[in-house]
Amino acid sequence: MTAPVAVALLLCAALMAWQLAGRGREVRRARIVLAGSGPLVPWTPTQPTRIRAAITRLTEAACQRRELLCLPVGCLIGLWGDSLLPPLVAVVAVPLVRRRLDARTRRRVRERRAEAVIELCGAVAGDLRAGRQPGEAVRAFDGEALGPAWAAVPAAARFGGDVPAALREAGRQEGAGGLAGVAACWQVAVDGGAGLAVGLERVGHALSVERDQREELAAQLAGTRSTAVMLALLPAVALAMGTALGAEPLRVLLHTPAGLGCLALGGLLEGAGLVWTRRIVRAAAGGGEGT
Repeated sequence: MTAPVAVALLLCAALMAWQLAGRGREVRRARIVLAGSGPLVPWTPTQPTRIRAAITRLTEAACQRRELLCLPVGCLIGLWGDSLLPPLVAVVAVPLVRRRLDARTRRRVRERRAEAVIELCGAVAGDLRAGRQPGEAVRAFDGEALGPAWAAVPAAARFGGDVPAALREAGRQEGAGGLAGVAACWQVAVDGGAGLAVGLERVGHALSVERDQREELAAQLAGTRSTAVMLALLPAVALAMGTALGAEPLRVLLHTPAGLGCLALGGLLEGAGLVWTRRIVRAAAGGGEGT
């Protein structure tokens, strides 16, 4: 192993350790603040409980910072091919993977909020038909999945505030747009005396139909996504097969001008193919986020 590769491995390991240690410091600081300002017991290597706790914190930090897995993978490839290029590519890939993971997390939050709005319509409509008052029915609903803005809705219902305005404000969050329909039903019921339960049932039914359409479309696009992932992994499979046959493809790609040119061209074509496939999926999904 050459000196540049060793330096790259050390830098990647130091970056990963710094990221995980930073996360661990945040967790420890929060625990200290919540626990009070009592005396801290100094750490000693003979305390297995503290060692297990430290390992647990590092494991939790690693699970929350999954993009850091690019660093050891890049280091292994660099060690395997005796090149500095894979660790450098891994360092560049960390923020890109983080962005992708954040987008996936936001999509899941949107889906949970949309499902919570449907549950809200059904629960409040059922309570109203059982004889409860609208404000009491709203306060009884657990709206934790609707985000922090939901806290203003039961507060407005409890203290005589503007419930439709609070619902519209909470509906500005991603995935909670159905709360605008709930606010409209509430406004009509308050001003015109219309049945709130009937309106909520209709809103819930419309949101359920829209959700079912999205799920059906996602199921139809699953084959396209799987095909794109399989095609994207074919170059890695080819490299593994070439290595198994003794051709040393990594050494050719990373240490010869022709190999570096093929690697750059292949990377550009791979990226262009993934972007093109993602645009096709987004267009088929009606502008929704593709994977």
